[in-house]
Amino acid sequence: MSVKPLGVALGAVAFASASSPAFAQPGPATSLPPVVVQEPEARRQARPAPRPAAAAARSRPSVRAASPSDQRPIRSAPASSGRAAAGPAFGAPTSGASGRSLTVPTVEQARAEIDRVPGGVALVPDTAFKNGPANTIKDVLGGVPGVIAQMRWGQDARVSIRGSGLSRNYGNRGINFFMDGIPINQSDGLTDLFEIDPTAYRYVEVFRGASALRFGGNSLGGAVNFVWPTGRDAPAFDARIDGGAFGYLKGSASVAGARGPVDWSINGSAQREDGYRAHSGSEALRLNANIGYQLSPDAETRFYLNANSWRARIPGELDKATALRRPRSANPVWVEQDQQRNIDSVRLGSKTTLRFDTTTVDLGLFTHQRRVDHPIYRYLDYTLADYGGFVRATDDRMIGAFRNRFVAGVNLQAGSAAYKESANVGAATKGALLRSETQNSQNHSLYVENSFYVLPTLALIGGGQFLHAVRDRKDRFLSDGDQSVGRTWDLFSPRAGILWDVTPHWQVFGNVSRSAEVPTYDSSTFVTFAGLLPNVRVQTSTTYEIGTRGRTEDLTWDLALYRADLRNELQCLRTSPYNLCSVVNADRTIHQGIEAGIGVAVLKSVFAAEDRFWLNAAYTYNDFRFDRDARWGNNELPGVPQHHLRAELLYKHASGFHIGPSVEWMPKGFYADNANSLKVPAYALLNVRVGFDRGTGWSGYLEARNLTDKRYISTAAIADVATASSELFNPGMGRSVYAGLRYRW
Repeated sequence: MSVKPLGVALGAVAFASASSPAFAQPGPATSLPPVVVQEPEARRQARPAPRPAAAAARSRPSVRAASPSDQRPIRSAPASSGRAAAGPAFGAPTSGASGRSLTVPTVEQARAEIDRVPGGVALVPDTAFKNGPANTIKDVLGGVPGVIAQMRWGQDARVSIRGSGLSRNYGNRGINFFMDGIPINQSDGLTDLFEIDPTAYRYVEVFRGASALRFGGNSLGGAVNFVWPTGRDAPAFDARIDGGAFGYLKGSASVAGARGPVDWSINGSAQREDGYRAHSGSEALRLNANIGYQLSPDAETRFYLNANSWRARIPGELDKATALRRPRSANPVWVEQDQQRNIDSVRLGSKTTLRFDTTTVDLGLFTHQRRVDHPIYRYLDYTLADYGGFVRATDDRMIGAFRNRFVAGVNLQAGSAAYKESANVGAATKGALLRSETQNSQNHSLYVENSFYVLPTLALIGGGQFLHAVRDRKDRFLSDGDQSVGRTWDLFSPRAGILWDVTPHWQVFGNVSRSAEVPTYDSSTFVTFAGLLPNVRVQTSTTYEIGTRGRTEDLTWDLALYRADLRNELQCLRTSPYNLCSVVNADRTIHQGIEAGIGVAVLKSVFAAEDRFWLNAAYTYNDFRFDRDARWGNNELPGVPQHHLRAELLYKHASGFHIGPSVEWMPKGFYADNANSLKVPAYALLNVRVGFDRGTGWSGYLEARNLTDKRYISTAAIADVATASSELFNPGMGRSVYAGLRYRW
């Protein structure tokens, strides 16, 4: 199976890629200026009111962006100062001097920005996922507390945050995804993650739950923003090659630079794999590029290109016994029909940032064009075209003696899909036309948020989002009657929160928020559309959240506790091999849990003056259940584990050498059905990696995963009532070894 010639643009690409879990990260690198914490007596003194962030940023000297994952000791303040070194202060002003992009924040700037969010957030620098086989979304997000990333096969995965899209086994719903702040969800809300290439990003931001209001999101899960490097913060040349188990081979290369007001960053990758399971081979080509032009010190515009081509065969789900005894097998029906997923897509966008004293304005336009050739039990053949624009203004100023930060924005998105279904007469051969329609969607939102600092360290925050959503289907296949139908929703989701800087390196936060989600079009693909929309209601939730986070030289932590009361939760149930997603509303459900991440230097200066053993751990507790349901009582909601732990003990030497084991542990299985009659077994996976990375020049790694060759189930389609013969399960990958080599200058 060959990839279409998107490869012309990638012909010069060298080979590469890598990734390891994005755990909580240690303190900043030595290149950052020392940040100090005053003695307790001094901290109790009244602090001067801070200057507006924009003005303060312009007055500070430029510093090199650095990632906490560098894991190097912080320079201590002189002993005579009576002060102790610590991590960067929360919300500390960051450099906006020339030499930095105005449209794309550095890691340092982005971290200071998300520290102003009164909810669960995370920033994952590329150093957390590029020192291993960076192949899938799980390699990037799998170590973030609260994020459950479950692999189906190959690069196909489902991502759930706080139970978003809990019952989905394909596609992703309930999370807003962005590239550099530009939406990548389809206009109906669904997202495919095959376009995400971990080798292309500088860092990734995760905004759990109501924290997504920063981008105008109001979904249960929140938002994830993948941020590309620019020509002003990327290596001039970066190339790598990765290979490993089951025919995996990936190469990537990037070039970047800046000349006067212009900067550019271009990344391309190509990969193939035979797949762990039979009938699961895939090939992919990706191209990511952005070009920036600095109109003035306070104005910059940037243009984006994201092009992708993916060819993949689908192995299909198995019954539980087969998934555990013969995990490399494929469903024979899927093989007979030669089920596939073949996608070509191009995304174009632009973003302009303007700075006016204390006010910053971001505005942009984007379009996404996609062609899907998808033979499954029927032959799906369709094209999608999405268009949109956005404006966001941030004003940070002093009102009298008080700091005030006001954010307002508008997101506009519309799209159309020319959708067709034909018979699959076998071996991915298209037969008679069975369905033809045009699916039109609109999502337009207006959002505001205001943070008023009643004290220099205490902010009261309020805001909300108004959403106008349209789903309109025009039936073009009238031999079985006209099934055209449409609906419109107008929804408001308020939010209130509090953010307290207990010390410059320790925060406490809390919030109460609402969210609302309308059905996606894919839910109508396998059911009668006219019977769907009038009967499926909007999912709403009220979420309560409290938490704390902190950073010092030898300790970082992130802890959030939340409870969400849902009404009309959207469930995507598999009722037969030919009905992959029958959408229904649950009545009342509860999602509550704990999201905890910690990074701690357990040992220092063991074999050398600047070495350390760093322990990273990310624990997620999910208590998701029906709430006195007429049919299911208080049963557990199926789909994700109740407990999930990822932990790594990494030794790192100042020379760049690192080695350590890691574990992924699901101590209790999850159910595959609402009736709680069929459960996935618990599992623990042991991994180890060794590598060398000084940040420039040559680097490399060797990583082994699932060393004990544990047979386990990674994800399941969800049914109302399952039996032992229900084909719902995707086996996890067996023992595998990967290696990679990288060169940067």
